[in-house]
Amino acid sequence: MTTRQRAYARANNQRAAQFVELWIVAQPAEIAAMVQVASASGRLVFLSPPTPMGGDDTRHRRYLRLRST
Repeated sequence: MTTRQRAYARANNQRAAQFVELWIVAQPAEIAAMVQVASASGRLVFLSPPTPMGGDDTRHRRYLRLRST
């Protein structure tokens, strides 16, 4: 591995370590509370639209990307 390749790999790892990616499965009210806290703390980067789990399950699924630093 060349010096350039090592530097590029290190930079990519540092960028990836700045975020935490989560799939949240819960009741809509519980997800809303989590999103409100993440937003208020300034860590929320991305939030997907809610997706129903389907069937008789009343829970929803959402993807969150949060800043880790």
